[in-house]
Amino acid sequence: MWEYTDKVKDHFLNPRNVGEVENPDGIAEVGSIACGDALKFSFKLDENKRIKDARFKTFGCASAIASSSALTEMIKGMTLEEAAKVTNKDIAEYLGGLPDEKMHCSVMGKEALEKAIENYQGAPAKEEGAQIVCECFGVTDREIERAVRENHLTTVEEVTNYTKAGGGCGNCHEAIRQIIERVRAEARPTTAPKLTNIQKIKLIEEALAKEIRPSLKHDGGDIELIDVVGNRVIVAVRGACASCKASDITLKHFVEARLRDLVSPDLTIEEVAS
Repeated sequence: MWEYTDKVKDHFLNPRNVGEVENPDGIAEVGSIACGDALKFSFKLDENKRIKDARFKTFGCASAIASSSALTEMIKGMTLEEAAKVTNKDIAEYLGGLPDEKMHCSVMGKEALEKAIENYQGAPAKEEGAQIVCECFGVTDREIERAVRENHLTTVEEVTNYTKAGGGCGNCHEAIRQIIERVRAEARPTTAPKLTNIQKIKLIEEALAKEIRPSLKHDGGDIELIDVVGNRVIVAVRGACASCKASDITLKHFVEARLRDLVSPDLTIEEVAS
């Protein structure tokens, strides 16, 4: 059972701005009832080109309704330029946080806002060249790329939490992994700064503590740094990871990948017996 903040509960039980704006300046529909969540969003500008009114109709769960309600409250009084800078993280933070599995609801709100602004500006409704990756939920490669880039996602599970892609039959998992790797590769600096060994160890310890161990602990596992020899990071897995048959995959595709992103692209992970 997911834990919801009081603010999420309030916006779900007492949603603000439900309905449709009469003669809207911008309007958009995202999601699909067949896929579980759908949102119709519209806004009206005042004489100063600020958002005077914003309304929504949402079919979905408590997080979807709360995210839509929060979005309409957040953007009132903003210019379109200011509203365009609102991120899905801003929506989630406004609500005091959302469960990881429900972050896609905040992403849906952000997408609706973007498309409504594009509608006002006369931009095409669909991204040119976008290809459907997840047939189950109709998620395109552009949507996955954007979620990975803006939220620093590194695993298929995270992509599913933020976009629903991969949450059905699973046939698109490999395509999602390729998109993650491509975006990560684009984000890596072409020349990494030279680190002293002390700097490298400190950064590795920080990455393990802040970015890696919390995810492993969430599933009952853990990891311990044993030594750093050159670019070799020697670790021991603990808890559920110690008995997990897929621990080598976790080390390679999650731990090593995150350390390469956060510390140095030259690092490799080596496991020693517990």
